[in-house]
Amino acid sequence: MTLTLRQTVSLCAALSLCGLLVVPTNFPQLSGDARITLVVFLLATCAWIGTPIDDTYVALGAGLALTVTGVTSAEALFGTLGDETIWLLICAFVLAAAVAATGLAGRAAAFLVGGARTVRQLFHLTTAALVTSAFAVPATSGRAALALPVFLALARALSDRTRLVVALALLFPTVILLSAVATLIGAGAHLITVSVLWETTGERIGFHEWLLLGLPLAVVSSHLAAEAVLLTTTRRGDRRGPVRIGVAEIQEHSEEPVTGRLTLKESRCLALLATVVALWCSEPLHGVSPAVVALIGAVVATAPSLGTVRLKDALATVPWSLLLFMAATMAMGVALSESGAAEWLISGLPGDETIPAWAFLAVVVAVSTAAHLVLQSRSARSSVLVPLVVASAMAAGVDPVAAALASTAAAGFCHTLPASAKPVTLFADIPGTPTYTPGDLLRLSAVLAPLSAALVLLFALVVWPLFGVAP
Repeated sequence: MTLTLRQTVSLCAALSLCGLLVVPTNFPQLSGDARITLVVFLLATCAWIGTPIDDTYVALGAGLALTVTGVTSAEALFGTLGDETIWLLICAFVLAAAVAATGLAGRAAAFLVGGARTVRQLFHLTTAALVTSAFAVPATSGRAALALPVFLALARALSDRTRLVVALALLFPTVILLSAVATLIGAGAHLITVSVLWETTGERIGFHEWLLLGLPLAVVSSHLAAEAVLLTTTRRGDRRGPVRIGVAEIQEHSEEPVTGRLTLKESRCLALLATVVALWCSEPLHGVSPAVVALIGAVVATAPSLGTVRLKDALATVPWSLLLFMAATMAMGVALSESGAAEWLISGLPGDETIPAWAFLAVVVAVSTAAHLVLQSRSARSSVLVPLVVASAMAAGVDPVAAALASTAAAGFCHTLPASAKPVTLFADIPGTPTYTPGDLLRLSAVLAPLSAALVLLFALVVWPLFGVAP
């Protein structure tokens, strides 16, 4: 196999740094377990960056290496699969499968988008619908797959206005990625962040805390992104003229009716989804874990007499590879904390009198925003960045929760290249439908990258302190 330049550089850098770490005289304060942990962590990072090996395979290999060498126990490795965040995501996918089986998504699209009369209204109503979908469908790739038929219906209705179709193709993945921060289940990276914070600092962020911090950012950034797409992709003439999207176009891509009275199964599923989301948001009032609430909802959604989907079919939609990836990276986070590697990283960083909080967060946001150019997997980015950000924040006297959230939110920007994120890849190549080019992505990124980074920094410094998360 011929190595590319990036793979060669990554391999050389990894081997060089690992060579420095394994020699006891270089860092005498490091224990043996800490050395092994840092070497494994470094090799896994370089494998994620510089090789085409599947991210989950790399993570499992790293977790296995830490277990075989005795840094962490087999119970710790396998126990991560029983973590409540893993169960939360499994049950959320089951609920999403129940929603998808009813046709509620088509009804929501017809209700929202059908009210548009101008191009700007169409874009912002579509944005609102995509933001709302973060509560019903976990993970950005699942939301992209669910939204694709809606886009095809819009593209058919606007087939004589090609530039608008291209702009809509760009709008869908852009908003899906930026609005994921609205909920804890919006991306697997969020659950990794929560796990790292819990293992490192003992602070647990629940569904409602994440909602308070993430939803306002998701709404503002998504609607600003809609304006950025209009600005960079369309001309003034494209935005003029009325827009009317009929129910027929939406119905063509939906097997269930999108108008009229709700069917019995749609009513049951809507009531169940509303109840689950309400219980998630009111966790401080009743004290029931979001994972338990999700499990109750999943059991009801797949019940023989009450449910809308069979359990077997719903479980087939669960991304088991992502769950294994999360479990393995959680084990890596535990090893970083328990081996002393994280403590060593903290001791080597400047103290709180050197770096102002705003400057520290600015660096975190900038690095996290640009990280997608190196690490395409959002979960892999959080697995690498969040432990380092949390350790650095603790050394710099910055609230690690604010730093971790800022890093995770900034990492939601991954629009520069078609391969930067799965939703971008999905909408970049749709047979028979005009879509965006790499040049369109670069033009949008030139505007959206600094805008998104500045907005995350603004929330971290001004808005989040109002909810008790001060840097």
